[in-house]
Amino acid sequence: MKPHPARTALPALAVLAALLTVPASPAHAAACGSGNAALNRPATASSAENAGTPAAAAFDGDSGTRWSSAFSDPQWVQVDLGSARNICRVDLSWEAAYGRDFRIQASRDGTSWTDLTTVTGGTGGTAAYNVTGSGRYVRMYGTARGTGYGYSLWEFAVHVEDGDEPPPTGGGDLGPNVHVFDPSMPSSAVQSQLDQIFRQQESAQFGTGRHAIFFKPGRYSGLNAQIGFYTSVHGLGRNPDDVAINGDITVDAGWFGGNATQNFWRSTENLSVTPVNGTNRWAVAQAAPFRRMHVRGGLNLAPAGYGWASGGYIADSKIDGTVGPYSQQQWYTRDSSIGGWLNGVWNMVFSGVQGSPGDTFPQPPYTDLNTTPISREKPYIYLDGADYRVFVPAKRTNARGTTWEGGSTPGTSLPLTQFYVAKPGDSAARINTALAQGLHLLLTPGIYHLDQPINVNRAGTVVLGLGLATLIPDNGVTAMKVADVNGVRLAGFLVDAGPANSATLVEVGPSGSAADHAADPTTLQDVFIRIGGAGPGRATTSMVVNSDDVIIDHTWIWRADHGAGVGWETNRADYGLVVNGDDVLATGLFVEHFNKYDVQWFGERGRTIFFQNEKAYDAPNQAAIQNGSIQGYAAYRVADSVNTHEAWGVGSYCYYNVDPTIRQHHGFQTPVKPGIRFHHALVVSLGGNGQYNHVINDTGAPTSGTSTTPSVVVSYP
Repeated sequence: MKPHPARTALPALAVLAALLTVPASPAHAAACGSGNAALNRPATASSAENAGTPAAAAFDGDSGTRWSSAFSDPQWVQVDLGSARNICRVDLSWEAAYGRDFRIQASRDGTSWTDLTTVTGGTGGTAAYNVTGSGRYVRMYGTARGTGYGYSLWEFAVHVEDGDEPPPTGGGDLGPNVHVFDPSMPSSAVQSQLDQIFRQQESAQFGTGRHAIFFKPGRYSGLNAQIGFYTSVHGLGRNPDDVAINGDITVDAGWFGGNATQNFWRSTENLSVTPVNGTNRWAVAQAAPFRRMHVRGGLNLAPAGYGWASGGYIADSKIDGTVGPYSQQQWYTRDSSIGGWLNGVWNMVFSGVQGSPGDTFPQPPYTDLNTTPISREKPYIYLDGADYRVFVPAKRTNARGTTWEGGSTPGTSLPLTQFYVAKPGDSAARINTALAQGLHLLLTPGIYHLDQPINVNRAGTVVLGLGLATLIPDNGVTAMKVADVNGVRLAGFLVDAGPANSATLVEVGPSGSAADHAADPTTLQDVFIRIGGAGPGRATTSMVVNSDDVIIDHTWIWRADHGAGVGWETNRADYGLVVNGDDVLATGLFVEHFNKYDVQWFGERGRTIFFQNEKAYDAPNQAAIQNGSIQGYAAYRVADSVNTHEAWGVGSYCYYNVDPTIRQHHGFQTPVKPGIRFHHALVVSLGGNGQYNHVINDTGAPTSGTSTTPSVVVSYP
């Protein structure tokens, strides 16, 4: 995104401290499992301070919610594990009101209790207690408070011995961070919950909260759903018009002084809105998809006051009125229908859009393809009677317009019972066991730490995240690996690099993959990757695509330029996307700030429709980015070995704010061959902080001083 002149790093919300370990009990016969057996299990307590601090909040996997008791002794909170288990560790994360003296106890029947450990003189914080014992019920029994308040726990986790967990099964509830609204609910009650979530998430750019909001089919009136960070809004109908909101789904930028360039990580899909004033506002930047939406009016993509904005992406949507991007620097719209398009700043790209403004680059800067060569819409949850199902849309060829205006979207419907419904605290081993059993994977909202890769080995597997579910690989592992098989669907999740360097974060197909998947390609949709920002993170290469025929439909691969853990070497990440597979198509490719190449393409017959890039702001000097005899690494490089490649509507921007004298030789590097073609390429120097010598190879005029005027090449060669 374009930088704010006075940008300062926003502090991340507090995360759990490193666990403190008390002396261990005698060794167990089996290893202690990493999963939380208490997660979202039934909970009760001796008391609750108020309705907002129930017992269940200590077992929901959300470190932003808590149980708190009345201001007296003794008090207890307990969880029902469902069956007797061999308990090996208990983790407590106290709020400021902590227990000084307490016992961790287990019971077979919830009546007779056995002490697992006794703590005296506790000081709060977060601690892990290695224990030996068994029981169906586990509780914290407090006898002396550490403050004048009650007992207050953010989280209470129970670990059981490996092999003692029941095998994964399909289906189940969606967890406490999925909020489901029914049209029979009073509008005031719905609005109150929407407002509460927004207050938590409005400015929580690097926070730990994750939320998915669902509307059951029907009509809703008088709502304004303001959408903050890590919040997704979904209609539960089979088609968008099954959920009708007379009101707005709003993103604005009041939290950041009217600057929308940091409105990341949120989404809306599969419902219709009739805006109160005739126009819905969706002022976003990267990683904020607008899918399967019907706007019965216009759509404004700029913040109130028309401050800076840097988005964005629309797919499979119908906007009856005019889309007004105003200050939006770039945008990509795919397979949709619009009533009109108002203007363009630098790079507006359309493919398969009815009502699009035509191909006029660079004045206005519109790139317009009549159809999208291959597309397939993102899987989505809907209600069939009282049952949740996941719909998997079919592949389209030479698509134009939405999938649903003439009838229901073609595709396949899967019952939720065929999905392992994962919750934060689930281990990678348990998730892999579920996948190996033939289940699909639904990641409910939250943060998942992984000590091994999630391995997707079965053809046709769907991995669907809700509420920007976030995967963090620990100890330098790869977060997700996909086998070289047909039809895998990855959608709707964020991968956050861990502090130990990962060679890769997402790998699609092992090295050397060569199978033909043209009839049923693997698809990545709204799969986002982040290096730093929420804390130190490192990865050599963020995403590697080795399989053939893969569709990358909207991704933002970002080495953080602000937030925590940010610095030229602190969040080192040399490469964003590497494509080795043949016949790979990218529609809506956002890759930014990598230390070397942002995109490298080695596969044959690759195609990209829309590319947005910023070079790394924080290069300390010219020498740090010197690429042999070339000044700087290209944003998008096609390897010398490639014979056929094509790209439309591609842009790269520089903002070398540490050393504004840096020169970047070009934004795009490619061999000069008859089969390699670029259409509508541009480079921009943001305020003259660094300059480009050329657009592509040695072609295109240099950027012009401080004017922030694009230098363009209409076609190459």
